[in-house]
Amino acid sequence: MKILSGIQPSGKLHIGNYFGMMKTMISHMENSDLYVFIVDLHALTSVHDRERLATGTLEAAADFLALGLDPEKCTFWVQSDVPEVCELAWILSTLTPMGLMERCHSYKDKVAKGIDASHGLFSYPVLMAADILLYQADQVPVGKDQKQHLEVARDIAQKFNTTFGETFTVPEPAISTRTATVPGLDGQKMSKSYGNTIPIFMEGKALKKKVMSIATDATPVEDPKDPDTCNLFAMLKLFAPATRLQEIRDLYVNGGAAYGYIKLELLDLINDYYADARKRKAEYLADPEMLRAVLKKGGEKAREKAAVTLDLVRDRVGLKY
Repeated sequence: MKILSGIQPSGKLHIGNYFGMMKTMISHMENSDLYVFIVDLHALTSVHDRERLATGTLEAAADFLALGLDPEKCTFWVQSDVPEVCELAWILSTLTPMGLMERCHSYKDKVAKGIDASHGLFSYPVLMAADILLYQADQVPVGKDQKQHLEVARDIAQKFNTTFGETFTVPEPAISTRTATVPGLDGQKMSKSYGNTIPIFMEGKALKKKVMSIATDATPVEDPKDPDTCNLFAMLKLFAPATRLQEIRDLYVNGGAAYGYIKLELLDLINDYYADARKRKAEYLADPEMLRAVLKKGGEKAREKAAVTLDLVRDRVGLKY
């Protein structure tokens, strides 16, 4: 089975990225034909700073490798190193109904949050569809917020197949119910766009400040609380062992849950969880040429696979003569 997903280097990767996508993708290395890429072209919809994007791309690569991704067991590359995706995106855009794009809520949500409206932001789902269809992916692990975009990719694939003959695999979404939406500091979905993230490798006072700022209500310690509506408890579920999580749940339900102490416990759990990976990341960042070599090799591998699909597409639509 071909499994594909990508991640934006638009800022430091956070625990929402990790539990929402990265951890799942790394777990598929041993038993799937795995495709993992850094979507720098998508990042251009919000990042207009050369150094930030270039540095973020290398740092995202270091993050993946530090967390356990083995580039020898998958195809791991940077989106812009495969120019075929842009040609396919244009071809797909000529078939994509405007009504389909206008129904996409992500564009409206991001503009409402203050992100500049642009054609790139609006047509984001078409480029995402090209990313997926170019490699004939069977399954795409996505967060709950990206499910609609995956449905757009499916619609586009089906329309192309109906118009020009069977060409694309119609991909299926894979959404973990446990981590479909990882909450941010304010209770909304954790997102760099919303500024409510906890970066994966943040440490020290900066990490403590982030954790202690997690939004909670004003319910007194001794009063019962509902853990299933608590932002802090939702984060704790990602890191705490099952037995300890049950103990804290009991404190919520029966009274006695002190948010301040729980935040300090979460801080320790996050530090311990990423301790080894944090050391590995520092080693990778100390050798940027090695990172570039890994990505270049992955890009060449990805282009070989992409060329097969694009050649078929060009023939189907009449661009081969």
